[in-house]
Amino acid sequence: MPNETSSQTSWLRSYYFGRGFFSVAWIALAVVLAGQPVPASLLLVIYPAWDAVANLFDARSNGGLKANSSQALNVAVSTITTVAVVLAMIRDMHAVLAVFGVWAILSGLLQLYTGVRRWRAYGAQWVMILSGAQSTLAGGFMITRSLGTAAPSILDIVPYAGFGAFYFLLSAIWLSVAIRRQASARG
Repeated sequence: MPNETSSQTSWLRSYYFGRGFFSVAWIALAVVLAGQPVPASLLLVIYPAWDAVANLFDARSNGGLKANSSQALNVAVSTITTVAVVLAMIRDMHAVLAVFGVWAILSGLLQLYTGVRRWRAYGAQWVMILSGAQSTLAGGFMITRSLGTAAPSILDIVPYAGFGAFYFLLSAIWLSVAIRRQASARG
């Protein structure tokens, strides 16, 4: 069982690094393409779609969707969000930002639950728990911003993605330290 847990911890570390690096790349593209409506719109659709795929992959690698109900629900929420972003773009960026806000709240709560559930098995989940809580707060901020008169843009979502990247990378580093400590303890 310790080797299985160690293997899953290593996988989770790689997964967190992948999520973090994706977010960093997304942020860079968002900043570069912010003034170009079509590429920026595509990025806005890609972000929740990627989250759905990543959660699906994570759940399947950790016992399947039935064993990971919070991630299964997150797959559904992110998939619905992807469609909602496309529909919101027909209206305006205020609607897009509101959709992202609702998504941030729901996915944050689900991430928080997943982090709590994984705490015993893998440790180092305090960062993901903190990330889930911060995502929920950021969602509220985005909804508030979407109700304002100032025209939002993809740059209003960049800080949310930035915090996500930070938390995923910090979790990956934290798990890397835990893996090294376990290896040192085994000799």
